[in-house]
Formats: sequence, C-alpha cells, structure tokens
Amino acid sequence: MSYQPPTRSSTNSLAIVSLVFGVLAWCVLPFVGALVAVICGHLARGEIRRAPVDQRMEGDGMAIAGMVLGYVQLAVSVIVVFFIIAVLVFGVFGLGVANHFAH
Repeated sequence: MSYQPPTRSSTNSLAIVSLVFGVLAWCVLPFVGALVAVICGHLARGEIRRAPVDQRMEGDGMAIAGMVLGYVQLAVSVIVVFFIIAVLVFGVFGLGVANHFAH
C-alpha cells in the first residue's frame, strides 16, 4: 500500500480579487469596483475551467460571488444615474417644470 499525501489545490488569484472588489464596490468604489469585480470574476472562471486536472484550482464560488456583487452594484448604479437625470430634467416629482410654466 502506498500512501499519497493529498495534493493541495491553489485558489485562483483573480477570484480573490473579484470578491474583494465586489465587496469594495458596495463600500468604497461603487462603479469602478463593480467593473473590476465583474471582469476579474469572468477571467477567473475561465482560468479555473481551463486548468489541467492535475493542477486543479479553487475559487469558482468566490468568482461567482464577486461577479454577482459587481453586477448588482452596476444595476443599482444605473438606476441611481437614471433617477438623478430624471430629477434634474423633470424636477422633484415632476412639479418643477409644471410650476415653472404656471407663472
């Protein structure tokens, strides 16, 4: 009987970066952090899928979590930008334009 020690798989660095920037997108870097999280998450998942079987990589869950945080932050950012544009164009609750022409 030969005993082989368990091989240690490495965690993908881009997956870690994706998760860290996904969290930072909600705390410090709203738009830029979200973009970095999404891009690094996709790159990490590609590297993990293409890794040879004998050099198995971990981190797929971290990459997915970073991408989800990034995509949700991007969606929130787009909604906020549209809301700000709507407020600037139509005024608060649409009363700004109506009151302006009423006088």
